Amino acid sequence: MTTPDPIRRFVEATNAADTEAFLATFTDDAFLSDWGRDFRGRDSVARWNQSDNIGVQSNFRIVRIAERDGVYHARVAVTGNGFNGEGDMAFTLNGDRIASLVIS
Repeated sequence: MTTPDPIRRFVEATNAADTEAFLATFTDDAFLSDWGRDFRGRDSVARWNQSDNIGVQSNFRIVRIAERDGVYHARVAVTGNGFNGEGDMAFTLNGDRIASLVIS
């Protein structure tokens, strides 16, 4: 399956350490849950980005992606100065942006 543009841009912005482009992939009222830590709205997503993503030089590689019931389930390999390994990300899109991201 081809990776949808918002998810592709999310990965590219993270890997380029481009915070502005990263935040632009999310809706204004986006929801992000990282193993039960919840962030609501783009400002909260920005704080997560600083503490757990670009702020720790994360690099993403999508291992596989599939769509089920309108949700894109991606297995992602992560390297950087934070979490390293593979994990699952579930993306719900709203048009050309990410409305919800659940990391588990």
